[in-house]
Amino acid sequence: MAIAIGCDEAGFELKEVLKRALLDGGHEVEDFGTHDTNPVLYPDIALAAVTSIVEGRNDRGVLICGTGIGMAITANKVRGIRAAQCHDTYSAERARKSNNAQVITMGARVIGQELAKSILHAWLASEFEPSRSGPKVARIDEIDADTRR
Repeated sequence: MAIAIGCDEAGFELKEVLKRALLDGGHEVEDFGTHDTNPVLYPDIALAAVTSIVEGRNDRGVLICGTGIGMAITANKVRGIRAAQCHDTYSAERARKSNNAQVITMGARVIGQELAKSILHAWLASEFEPSRSGPKVARIDEIDADTRR
């Protein structure tokens, strides 16, 4: 699977850990930065990463900032993206199974590295269940496509 990954300065260390876990798991990884702990505008990183998903260059994305909140808000501004902030494995699993989220966000100041890896693996192992959640996700997509909003 091709995965886009990105972070701000607060998430840099965790991004590197998750990037290694993805590569070790045989995934292709496109790193949208940041590449150090200098301050950056995380919305620009989130936008680049999720645009790669919308354009079909990557299948899914992982975004990390201090809390995961800002990255989720930014990612969800892009038409066609469903991003879910996840700080436990159940949320990560349901993000895929119930909401078909192509992106998860995590907060490096909220969770530790081992939990983050568990969250990542739970999300990657989960697939959308359209028989149960299909109509709900279809309605989300209709709202997303409504240009009057």
